[in-house]
Amino acid sequence: MIGRFRTSGGARVRRSVLGALAGVAALLATGVTAAPAGAATPEPGAVPLAAQERARDFWTPERMRQAVPLDVLSVDRSDVTASTPRQGKKSVVAPSAPASPVGALAIPNGGGPWTGGGAVVKTAGRVFFTYQGRTASCSGNAVTSANKSTVMTAGHCVKLEGSWHTNWVFVPGYHDGQAPYGRWSASKTLSTPQWTASEDINYDVGAAVVAPLDGKNLTDVVGGQGLAFNTGYNKAMYAFGFPAAAPYDGEKFIYCSGTTYRDFLLSSDHGMTCDMTGGSSGGPWFTQFDEATGTGLQSSVNSFKYNFLPNAMYGPVFGADAQNLYQTAQSS
Repeated sequence: MIGRFRTSGGARVRRSVLGALAGVAALLATGVTAAPAGAATPEPGAVPLAAQERARDFWTPERMRQAVPLDVLSVDRSDVTASTPRQGKKSVVAPSAPASPVGALAIPNGGGPWTGGGAVVKTAGRVFFTYQGRTASCSGNAVTSANKSTVMTAGHCVKLEGSWHTNWVFVPGYHDGQAPYGRWSASKTLSTPQWTASEDINYDVGAAVVAPLDGKNLTDVVGGQGLAFNTGYNKAMYAFGFPAAAPYDGEKFIYCSGTTYRDFLLSSDHGMTCDMTGGSSGGPWFTQFDEATGTGLQSSVNSFKYNFLPNAMYGPVFGADAQNLYQTAQSS
């Protein structure tokens, strides 16, 4: 689908994204190192070993703390056409994160700090990367996978405006510029075919395969949440992320919860009352979330907000193409 946007500077640009993206954030100027002359061109989204090591070193505590979100983009509703995600058979992957007790919190909740603890505070984290020569941040979540190294996020958190992001790292359990479980560099980033080809907002789902750190795989360290595909609309769901635009600062783990609905405007996404802002994109949405353990089945991600509905967040349906993306990632 094609959307018309106005940037903060006022110039009108055409981009294949539907709404005001909730997660493209953080401006710190940085250079991008080019591949040596004659070097083999890697497949899209593949990250050479040397680049993985540079990314880990690049993201210092100071750089992570100083991330500043981009202004939210606005959308011209008259210039959007919708597509409907393909559906397949209902499929569930069980969590592999160890259960740990948490305190009960309110549902519904339109946005507030997650104080319950539990497995989710280890599996979810911030994502940092370089976007068009500038640094940026999103959110992500570690999931149960065959390679024990798969992170789910939004499509625009791995690729935007035709370019794959670089210096991509996942920081589970991020807080106050700290990486308590390490900075995990992507060895490969992926997205759905529809997002990769035309940045169709209905398919704004991304994934990363992260390299081992200190000889260990990601979910051996932080655990992995479950997943659910093709499970329909109107579900009780919990959304998590690290919003960095006002009134948030990227340093707190925020959640929203409530019964979702199918977007009645311009997409086929799930909708939820939620005031999370820039930086939260890619954060997980869970069905069957257990407040007693902090585990659930990831069924979507924070994707976009309409500029005229600031208290509503939208997330893509985890249909057949999201399921294929997950299978490809966990097999990589």
